[in-house]
Amino acid sequence: MKKRVVIGLSGGVDSSVAAYLLKKEGYEVIGLFMKNWHDESVTLSNECPWLEDSNDAMLVAEKLGIPFQTVDLSKEYKERIVDYMFNEYAQGRTPNPDVLCNREIKFDVFLDIALSLGADYVATGHYCQKEAFQNKDEETVYRLLAGKDNNKDQSYFLCQLSQTQLSKVLFPIGHLKKAEVREIATTQNLVTADKKDSQGLCFIGKVSLPDFLQQQLKPKAGQIIKIPETLSAYENQNEAKQTLDQKAEKHQYEICDGTLIGVHQGAHFYTIGQRKGLGIGGFEEPLFVIDTDVEENLIYVGEGKSHPGLYRDTLKVASEEIHWIRTDLTLEIGDSLKVSARIRYRQPLQKATLFQTKEGLYITFEEHQSAITPGQFVAWYEGTELLGSGVIG
Repeated sequence: MKKRVVIGLSGGVDSSVAAYLLKKEGYEVIGLFMKNWHDESVTLSNECPWLEDSNDAMLVAEKLGIPFQTVDLSKEYKERIVDYMFNEYAQGRTPNPDVLCNREIKFDVFLDIALSLGADYVATGHYCQKEAFQNKDEETVYRLLAGKDNNKDQSYFLCQLSQTQLSKVLFPIGHLKKAEVREIATTQNLVTADKKDSQGLCFIGKVSLPDFLQQQLKPKAGQIIKIPETLSAYENQNEAKQTLDQKAEKHQYEICDGTLIGVHQGAHFYTIGQRKGLGIGGFEEPLFVIDTDVEENLIYVGEGKSHPGLYRDTLKVASEEIHWIRTDLTLEIGDSLKVSARIRYRQPLQKATLFQTKEGLYITFEEHQSAITPGQFVAWYEGTELLGSGVIG
């Protein structure tokens, strides 16, 4: 009997080719399009509208001769992703909705729907790979590996998956490069062959973030304070004397540390490392947000991307936010592990060391990292295998 696979057809070329390859391999394939939360008032026009995407997904399913339907996950997406985003920004943190979408929607709600349809597996068009091996207790352990195409590797977005979720997922295009995927789509005359990649929120499309946030987070005028390089440089010089906890703390500033140079409309609308949207010119180099204080409604900025206030070499993940994909490698208190890590998608992997303590997991990088941002995810690897991740505190 054929194994049944339910694939998330997004209306893009990657999932289209993934569906084609599954059918070619002999699976019984069912295509589902996920309709998630949508608000036209914040969606930028003609950027990945869901109606167009669902129509393209349907045309691909027709071309491949596979069943197709749309599932409305608006309620779940609003509760698990949109509300989470509002809450994080309100606290001065910067969430990553795509990571959450994979953990909470694609590989949880969507997975449950697929299993209810009798699926043996779910599949997506992610550029990543999976392997399995038997441990000494003859249990199957799954490994999440980077995609073959280094420019398209999406393993970071799957950094919160579990062993149970990995056991049920297939990544049909993970061994291919993007050019090969488009070539297959062209050869098979798929309508999505030349379609541009989506750049917006997971299955929503490109949104205007300020408009999106202002639905619930109201504008509130506050001061923009420019911090001189000398203050942050002094702090960096004393790092050698600091504990891990002190090094992991983001720079703390006060109004008296700098100069008032402008007014903003709400500290919760800004994130560390942000350059655009400040509306202030006249300096030799661009201004970057180096810290925000949502309680006092203050933004601290520094001049130039090399401003020392943007950099630190240590971050902390609270105990409840530590997630190991390879649960067999979980560190005990007092343990350390040399890894490669990244704090954002597409960032080249950085050499780092994990330190597990009673207070949480500390990650110290060999080189200082720019714009370590609370609320984002740090993911750690051994070679091309993603071992685990956590929310930056």
